[in-house]
Amino acid sequence: MASHLSRQLRIGSHRGIAQLSRRRPTDQRSYHSYEHEPPPPFDPTQETILAASIPHIREHGFTDFSLSMGARDAGALDVTTNLFPGGAFDLVRYYLVTQRLSLKDRIQFPAASDAGKKPGVGAKVRSLTVERLMANQPIIGRWQEAIALMAQPKNIPTSIAELARLSDEIWFLAGDTSVDGSWYTKRAALSAIYSSTEVFMTQDKSPGFAATEEFLDRRLQDSRAIGGAVSNVGTWLSFTGHAFTNVLRSKGVRI
Repeated sequence: MASHLSRQLRIGSHRGIAQLSRRRPTDQRSYHSYEHEPPPPFDPTQETILAASIPHIREHGFTDFSLSMGARDAGALDVTTNLFPGGAFDLVRYYLVTQRLSLKDRIQFPAASDAGKKPGVGAKVRSLTVERLMANQPIIGRWQEAIALMAQPKNIPTSIAELARLSDEIWFLAGDTSVDGSWYTKRAALSAIYSSTEVFMTQDKSPGFAATEEFLDRRLQDSRAIGGAVSNVGTWLSFTGHAFTNVLRSKGVRI
């Protein structure tokens, strides 16, 4: 299983993230992820059921039963394997995508014309990362189930691609306009930081997840040591896949 899973990670990194790397800006325009979002992964009927399933995650987890409850709430007769071939992972995927896309509406930064000190790009990256992490609070007790589903070999390419899109979205919303090798460095570093912090959060018992924020701050500080190590697309793909590999290992998957 170890060799097979490692191969899946390499394939997933290349196929899933390469679509973003091909869009790396070559002029003065930064990549805008939600203007270039792939076609919706779910049709309207699926989206209705998935949205209705979200409230059941806290009690029933990322499970087929939550999907069944969502189908009932949406007035559907049943959830069939034909409707959700990915099973419970489709619920994980829907959650990840909707949380990422809602970031732009959940946090606003002062306009350039506003009085007062403006946060820098680094401060914005931190704020956006914290906002996304804290969105997991209501279902944090179930998040290890989501990680286990993402760790299944068939789901790894999609999971890695979504991690890359989240990293790219955060940097774009923070105002990053880099067009050189640092474009890769920043996204690779943030992918690794977000993954490790998300896992840490599943074990955090501190009030308000204060320890998670402290952990994040330490990782952000450590990321300065990366420097120019990730300066091209091949290294970025490898680094992002490695970040996801560490998440799987932290959950006991042998890779």
